[in-house]
Amino acid sequence: MKINKYVEDLQAKSATELNDELVAAKKELFNLRFQNATNQLENTSRIKEVRRNIARIQTVIAQKAN
Repeated sequence: MKINKYVEDLQAKSATELNDELVAAKKELFNLRFQNATNQLENTSRIKEVRRNIARIQTVIAQKAN
């Protein structure tokens, strides 16, 4: 599945790469929210997708910390 592949890719990355990806995802979420507030966002489901990706990244970071 598409999600499993994404998680496998995350687990293969180092901690610094994961932190970089987390920052990028949070910036994307901010931009999506801003576009939504100004009625420029066409695909509103992308917000939900990015939020879930942030949660996935944070989960992998927590797993690597243990």
